[in-house]
Formats: sequence, structure tokens, C-alpha cells
Amino acid sequence: MTVYAPKGRNTGAAVVVFPGGGFKVLAMDLEGTEICDWLTSRGITCVLLKYRVPGGNHYYDEKCNCHITPKVPRALQDAQRTIKLVRSKARELNIHPDKIGVIGFSAGGYLVAQTSNIFAPTYKPVDAVDKLSSRPDFAIALYPGHLCRAGGTLEPSIRVSAKTPPTFLLQAWDDPVDPICNSTLYARALNQAGVPAEVHLFAKGGHAFGLRDKDHPISSWPTLVENWLKDIGML
Repeated sequence: MTVYAPKGRNTGAAVVVFPGGGFKVLAMDLEGTEICDWLTSRGITCVLLKYRVPGGNHYYDEKCNCHITPKVPRALQDAQRTIKLVRSKARELNIHPDKIGVIGFSAGGYLVAQTSNIFAPTYKPVDAVDKLSSRPDFAIALYPGHLCRAGGTLEPSIRVSAKTPPTFLLQAWDDPVDPICNSTLYARALNQAGVPAEVHLFAKGGHAFGLRDKDHPISSWPTLVENWLKDIGML
């Protein structure tokens, strides 16, 4: 993981960033360093995670034209460990241990859903850090994938409960990679569990736009996120 300190005013909040890439590669610039530039400019400590790929989580394999779920969820292991490490270094990083969130894009959005709902450790304890919670205090998923299953059902391993953190979801209706049901099904589960959520669905925007789309209304998403973080008391 790479830590980027906030520029100017420090809000005390921190965000762990999960880039997308289908659990095959990582979009480290588009959905990584560029995101950290935005977050740190808003006084938020950014932690960019280079989780293990390929095959670190549920992914699509072109060779067999099928989805494969690895026995060892290495990406989730990395995510859980990183959240715990950030929490353990709260004083050193000058952040609040109860203001640590996650943001993910595409496959990284699936990792957001996993860390938001799977709190049991997925690896053997390494040290005292693993006694801390891996639950994020807030969660942001943009154009998430891997959540929508055949027949319009939510991925069964994602068991939303009252313990799921407040969540922000955003996706484009014309997303050619991950259909809109990834956000709508998850939003419905959040609603049924009584989890506070803010959901934005835009007509156009496609997929994997990060901060680079300036031609559609969906490009306003950073402002929407900032306002939401203020509403839930994180900024």
C-alpha cells in the first residue's frame, strides 16, 4: 500500500482505494493515483492498495468462457489487512480510527462490497494488528461489478446486514461492462437491511471513466461524494 498525505487542511478522514481491472490487472493511474490526487486535495489521507492479481478474486476467464472463484481470496485478504493496518497507524497518520473508508471501481467496487459485509478474517493472524476491525466506516462503489448474478440475484457471498457501513453507489445506465443491476441489486439489499445509502444512476457515462469523463453529467460524481461525506459526518 502507498499512503498519500492530505494537502493543506487535514480532515482526519482516510480512504483506502481499490482500483479496478477485473481482478486480472489494476488501473493504478485511472482509478488509483488520480483518485488520490483528488482525495488529498480535499484534506483526506489516501491509501492506494495494489492488491494481488490476477486471480485474486472472482473473475471471468475467456479461455473457458466462465467465471472462476479462487479458493484463496487474495484480493480480499489484502484489503482486510490494509484496513487494519491503516487503523493501527491512525495516530501516526493523524487520522481518526473511526473515519476510515473505502472506494472502489469496477472489480474494486466488488471489493468494497466484500469488505463492507465480510468481517471475519480471511487469513491467519499475522500480528497484533489483526485484532483490529477490518470493517470500513463508510463505503463508495463506482460502476461495481461481480455483484449481479444470473436471474437477477445478488452475489450470495455478499450478506448485507445492519453492520454494513453507509454506502454511496454510482453507475451509468449505458455501462457496457458491468450492467446496472450490480448497483440496483446491492442498493435494494442495503435498503432492506436499513443501511443508509445514496445511489446515483446516470443515463450516460459508460465504464471505467474515473475522473476523466468531462462530457456527461456523471462527471459531477466527486462533488456528490464530497457532499455525501459531509452529510454522514466524515468531513
